[in-house]
Amino acid sequence: MSCLQDSLVELIRRASAEIPDDVQRAILGSLHQEKQGTIAESALKLIERNIELAKAKSQPICQDTGSILFFVDAPVGLDQIAWEETAREAVRQATQRGYLRQNSVDSLTGVNDGTNVGPGSPTIHFHQHRAPHTEVRLVLKGGGCENVGAQYALPIEALKANRDLAGCRRAVLDAVLQAQGKGCGPGILGVCIGGDRATGYEHSKRQLLRLLDDRNPVPALDELEQDVLKTANELGIGPMGFGGKTTLLGVKVGVLNRLPASFFVSVSYMCWAYRRQGVTLGADDSIRNWLY
Repeated sequence: MSCLQDSLVELIRRASAEIPDDVQRAILGSLHQEKQGTIAESALKLIERNIELAKAKSQPICQDTGSILFFVDAPVGLDQIAWEETAREAVRQATQRGYLRQNSVDSLTGVNDGTNVGPGSPTIHFHQHRAPHTEVRLVLKGGGCENVGAQYALPIEALKANRDLAGCRRAVLDAVLQAQGKGCGPGILGVCIGGDRATGYEHSKRQLLRLLDDRNPVPALDELEQDVLKTANELGIGPMGFGGKTTLLGVKVGVLNRLPASFFVSVSYMCWAYRRQGVTLGADDSIRNWLY
């Protein structure tokens, strides 16, 4: 087994079993906000206990270990073909070891070969940068939260959503309303304003790579993020849709250029099991440090 394969297997293990510190802090903070004796408090306590057990036993946090999404920032000259082959083998090994559940199936036949490897699994996004090292970020995104993602083509008369930030706000909050009780909340939203249908969704998922407690450097987007988070948490949807003050843990918004004829707002919903981890790899592909 190569050093790169070892590193990727460990990245998968840790992403599957351990919630990042920023996410755990947000969940614990939300627990303290809920009223004692409520279903919302009980749901968050169960989530907290689930997190503790998964880390202690090095077992998946959720039975649905989700779509396997790699985001790779690499120096010029990286052999992407060889890297992808190694990543696919790392996924096979991680599945054999139980870090990933066997939950990738052929879309035509429904057959599950038990490897989690096939067309589109894993998905790898490569990006070149001028730094000498490689950074690998991994998101394991469950099917339940993926099902409640949404894409809006503004304007939408029924929502009174025009082609402006106020219209984007209405669209994003509608997505929260439609998701209630279905996406294993409290959730985290990755949002993209603009792009086309494909790039909008991809960029919305990239927003999930950000830290929960960061702030958007664009003032208008920062205001939108904070406003949607505050408003969503005043809707009373709460954890798992049981009611309460914690509907969302975070909102992250990005922007892409668009065509004049199109104005898409793409919303990717992440469940509380926010499995996002990353590493910096050295020249020998060993793990130099963890990014989250």
